[in-house]
Amino acid sequence: MNKYLTIVALLIGSWLVSGFFSLFFTADAHAQEQPIAFTGATIYPISSPPIENGVMVVQNGRILAVGAAGSVTIPTAAQVKDASGYILMPGLVDTHSHIGGGDGGDRSSALHPDVRIKDAVDVRSDTFRKARTGGVTVANVMPGSGHLLSGQTIYLKLRDARTIYDMLIPDENLRDGFMGGIKMANGTNPLRQPPFPGTRAKSATMQRELFIQAQEYQQRLQNEENVARNLRLEPMVEALEGNRIIHFHTHRHDDILTVLRMQREFGFRVVLHHVTDAWLVADEIAAAGIPSSIIVLDTPGGKLEAINLLYKSGRYLEEAGADVAFHTDDSVTDSRLFFRMAAFAVRDGMSREKALEALTLAGARMLDLQDRVGSLEPGKDADFILLTGDPFSVYTHVQQTWIDGIKVFDRANPDQLPFATGGHEVYRGDYFDHYSTGGAQ
Repeated sequence: MNKYLTIVALLIGSWLVSGFFSLFFTADAHAQEQPIAFTGATIYPISSPPIENGVMVVQNGRILAVGAAGSVTIPTAAQVKDASGYILMPGLVDTHSHIGGGDGGDRSSALHPDVRIKDAVDVRSDTFRKARTGGVTVANVMPGSGHLLSGQTIYLKLRDARTIYDMLIPDENLRDGFMGGIKMANGTNPLRQPPFPGTRAKSATMQRELFIQAQEYQQRLQNEENVARNLRLEPMVEALEGNRIIHFHTHRHDDILTVLRMQREFGFRVVLHHVTDAWLVADEIAAAGIPSSIIVLDTPGGKLEAINLLYKSGRYLEEAGADVAFHTDDSVTDSRLFFRMAAFAVRDGMSREKALEALTLAGARMLDLQDRVGSLEPGKDADFILLTGDPFSVYTHVQQTWIDGIKVFDRANPDQLPFATGGHEVYRGDYFDHYSTGGAQ
């Protein structure tokens, strides 16, 4: 009898393990098995010069080969798609977004390192489908900026999703098992009544105090046994150890330098976000070796500290030798207009090559995803888009968006077109029909 109970237990255990992995890695299980070859396109690999009359072959969610026609062997079993007349380039990496309807810390404290945005993101939000029409395939989804520290961010692949696990990217170095950073801020946003700071200097003091607490907790973890978990300090220790990147909202030149001082003091990895006054302190940013994720607006305003938000920040950072990416801050700017941001920077002197990299590979580097996304190279994830024309032309559209070798947006699909052309709310009431039939085809 015990033998039969053991067999049953093993079968149940096997089923549970199988169910666990299917839950967390659904997307990989659905990656396309038949190779697909895209031919005739002008390919922008980003990591190398453009390829006229190019060929790219993808299979099982990865890029098999990319190169000029005649230099790439197309598998005999491949489905061949004629992409003549299109530009094929990597999916866009949005390093700072608020899609998904999530939230963050509340008014109980100015510092909420224990708050996880993934506990509040709605994967059924149409904001994800809207972002994909703009070519976004990866996004760093953040809690808000009204705190000195508003919580933990998550890095998401914008796949068709039933649950958050279909979008999350695994990371064995983090306790919760999925990639993400920490959102911090200084400047005007966190300044209000207690328990929030009332001045810039007090803001920096409170942030330093938190890092000192994290250092002390880190020492206890290293030197003592059975240390009680501290949800506030665990992610801060991960930041001190370099496993979580601090994504730091900052605008004014003096606030930027405050972040650089704090980074030198505590040694954490940081990406500067917004960086309105980047052009005023570009040399200091470059000398610190700190990357910047910047935003460019066609209708500046909103707060006095952003008065110097000019298109030339991209050019100044490029000339200084600093790593620079763009972000949407959606819904501050619409994900569907992401290319326009880089176009404005090019208009004010940033090189086309660096601007395209700032939409793709540079953003991937800022999320530790450069080995997977951001450029079209063999072995990387098959995340790419097809454009109808020059990336910086106002007349160009994203025709198709592919993630892990699966098409997730097609402008020719009448059910998907409204997400590219509609207003702020484009929900058509077909969501559950869409997913009950297996998602977009």
